[in-house]
Amino acid sequence: MSDKIGSIAPGMQADLAAVKGNPLDDITAARNVVFVMKGGTIYRNGAR
Repeated sequence: MSDKIGSIAPGMQADLAAVKGNPLDDITAARNVVFVMKGGTIYRNGAR
């Protein structure tokens, strides 16, 4: 599976959430989700 997961790069599977701001500086930034990527597909505001 190391050829499909473990990195953020073209051709890899990715599950991540992008937030506005830096949650390491201010944890409330985690409330400001810009998009979610699940299995390489980007979802915004509940739409694909």
